[in-house]
Amino acid sequence: HSTGGVGDKVTLIGPPLAAAVGVKVPKLSGRALAHTGGTLDKLESVPHLTVDLDPDRFIKQVREIGIAVAAQSPRMVPADKALYALRDVTATVPSVPLIASSVMSKKIAAGADAIVLDVKFGRGAFMPDAASAEHLATEMVLLGEGAGRRTVALVTAMDNPLGRAVGNALEVHEALDALAGKGDEELLDVALQVAREMCRLAGVSRDPEEALRSGAGRETFLRMLAAQSGKLDEGLPVAAVQLAVLASAEGYVESIDALEVGLAGLELGVGRAKKEDRVDHAAGIVIEAAVGARVRAGEPLAVIHARSEELVQRVTPRLQNAWRLSEREVKRPPHVLARVDADGISRGG
Repeated sequence: HSTGGVGDKVTLIGPPLAAAVGVKVPKLSGRALAHTGGTLDKLESVPHLTVDLDPDRFIKQVREIGIAVAAQSPRMVPADKALYALRDVTATVPSVPLIASSVMSKKIAAGADAIVLDVKFGRGAFMPDAASAEHLATEMVLLGEGAGRRTVALVTAMDNPLGRAVGNALEVHEALDALAGKGDEELLDVALQVAREMCRLAGVSRDPEEALRSGAGRETFLRMLAAQSGKLDEGLPVAAVQLAVLASAEGYVESIDALEVGLAGLELGVGRAKKEDRVDHAAGIVIEAAVGARVRAGEPLAVIHARSEELVQRVTPRLQNAWRLSEREVKRPPHVLARVDADGISRGG
């Protein structure tokens, strides 16, 4: 489980890789909250896919395919639906007790014997810094271990978006590419770290990188989509308008403000400003100039996917300001900063 970030599609990559090598993955996920994306909204960009699985169907799918990703329901964690929606509209999204109880109630109810958490901090996350994220991670590990579940948390940075796509269908597309071994190296590395932790806790000795190389992880993800009535062959939704945001100067990309990118996505319809808002599954942003890249003035920083040119014009200034350029060459900062388990915190990934 991830506590939420911008462009964070690790759930669509790491768990299928783990499932492909023998880990059973029952997962209850959430929807977009504030500026961060929601796994359920991403999955629902696949035509006809349902995340509303009754407990019997959920269990059967995990047994047969190895993985199911579903929503809470009247029969699974019923109280969380009301609390989840209320957090978004009562300015309590960053509340540590509410985050910890929401996350861990779903994990425990889903029946997992072991739980791997990805706890994010930084501009695009709910936790502002590493210390806050370590505090949240420790609380959730204590809840998990107290309920008899082996629990590990990775503390990861979310100052820059993760991967290249921010959106719903756009992130599903990027996840499919990643499972084919293509795309952003940092995204693949983080997904593999999460998958390896899942294997370690489940007592599975095989390396999930095998499933990445062989394509078995991608096949498992496709089988999961089909089992949940998804018809990927009908195509993912595509935005009517796709326009580039251009660099106004030359330099190396030092950082991309994940919060600003997330808020731009929110304006485009990637998430919800109010709980009754409808999500635009085709909308989003694709990053062309990632951290460390060199760009010249007039070259694209990103491509905006929107339903109208008016929306593109509205978010373009925000996105142009999100990119910070440097005259000097830039290295990407480390993504995984700490690991938290029952024995405490170990830093350095």
